[in-house]
Amino acid sequence: MASLEPRTSNLELDNHLYPVIMAGGSGTRFWPLSRQLFPKQLLRILGEDTLIQQTMRRVVCASAPNRVLISTNPAQAESIRVQLSEWKEALAENFVLEPEGRNTAPAIALVALELLRRDPDAIMLVVPADHIVTGQRAFDAAVSLAATLAGQDYLVTFGIKPIRPETGYGYIRPNLKMTLGTESRLKGHPVSRFVEKPNATKAAQYLKAGDYYWNSGMFVWRATTILDEIRRHQPALSRGIERIGQLIQAGATRQAIDDAYRTLTPVSIDTGVMERSKKAAIVPVSFQWSDVGSWGSLDEVAPKDKGGNVVIGRVVDIGSRRSIVYGDRRLVATIGLTDMVVVDTPDATLVCPKSRAQDVKQLVEILKKQNAPEHLEHLTVQRPWGSYTILEEGLGYKVKRVTVNPGGRLSLQLHHRRSEHWVVITGTARVTRGDEVFDLKVGHSTEIPIETPHRLENPGQETLHIIEVQNGPYLGEDDIVRFQDDYGRGVKREA
Repeated sequence: MASLEPRTSNLELDNHLYPVIMAGGSGTRFWPLSRQLFPKQLLRILGEDTLIQQTMRRVVCASAPNRVLISTNPAQAESIRVQLSEWKEALAENFVLEPEGRNTAPAIALVALELLRRDPDAIMLVVPADHIVTGQRAFDAAVSLAATLAGQDYLVTFGIKPIRPETGYGYIRPNLKMTLGTESRLKGHPVSRFVEKPNATKAAQYLKAGDYYWNSGMFVWRATTILDEIRRHQPALSRGIERIGQLIQAGATRQAIDDAYRTLTPVSIDTGVMERSKKAAIVPVSFQWSDVGSWGSLDEVAPKDKGGNVVIGRVVDIGSRRSIVYGDRRLVATIGLTDMVVVDTPDATLVCPKSRAQDVKQLVEILKKQNAPEHLEHLTVQRPWGSYTILEEGLGYKVKRVTVNPGGRLSLQLHHRRSEHWVVITGTARVTRGDEVFDLKVGHSTEIPIETPHRLENPGQETLHIIEVQNGPYLGEDDIVRFQDDYGRGVKREA
């Protein structure tokens, strides 16, 4: 059995390790709890932290917070910044934004470009934002061994021991005759074979064989190595990425860089690079892992009652078995269900057999084609300054409840196509309206005419609540021009 000794010490590798959280996915199989603008990684599925908060806590054990990079898109960046506000200063300049999704290979290449600008010896720990991992020590040990192998120019993935014949995951077969390195009880091996999402018969065969692993979607490699392998196996993508690098170096506009990125052909890092590379290696891991890809997968990670049910929220049940019932705000009452999924939110309810949970994605596609608002976002939308909830809307009007945190304030803005009327429910509202600045107490109100620059802020110590009534021919959230903003959102200035 061959064994390769590491050429670089773990301390030196740790000094160049940069976790990259991939947070651009939509998690459509978790609808109606997840939405396009509020995807799965922002959900509290287990515990007090959301999935992306859990991921952040996990990776900062391997590296300093200011080395963590977030790969996402502009539509999701604001919500992610809110959820990761505990690390606000460390992450301030660490968001790498795709103008639109082009799958994982272009997204990873874009982050690699940024890292090489900062550190030519950068090693990337690439992790999805929406997976559940249990066992921090085992995770840290796996990262340590993978970083050692990455220092030898391997592209390393973590392999999960299968517990069932799953058809929704890719499989990896390691070459167990060759050991690349060891860490505690872990060993690394070259990859012998990749298999993309097999049918049920093949999945059962792989489970029985005992030497196949699920592909976790977590990777460790040098930034230079992954770009070299993209150049070798995806030359067209590489040329596009090199062009983007040239534009960045030349100080091109954000628009020019984004336009160049949009021309890239979508390709996944698995099929486009890992399955073709001779540098692929696998570290079989011992920590518990789930990608919680659908409501049915909660069985793997969530506690169950005596009937084998996963029950979350305001639920009263009689005699159900092996079902998943989620109640958000309203009471959900169930009787005698077997192998069912029931998910209730303020504006949408899902009921389906657990065996059809993967088909929720098809349902969301139908909603998108219908342009139904329920696929896009919830009635309550989180913002850096607080939140707003849509209470009612109709032709030419919309009613919202707006909350502003103590010390928070909205951007200085105007709207072209709507006016607004504000009534204070609790707290004190400081209002900027044109050249005026004044405070409103409980029960007081004011009008914000169309085309008038305005701002709402909370100067007090308690949360501010107002009712906002909008009137106009168009009430979309994109009818906004920002002149000043405290939260790093785009400021638009008109000629």
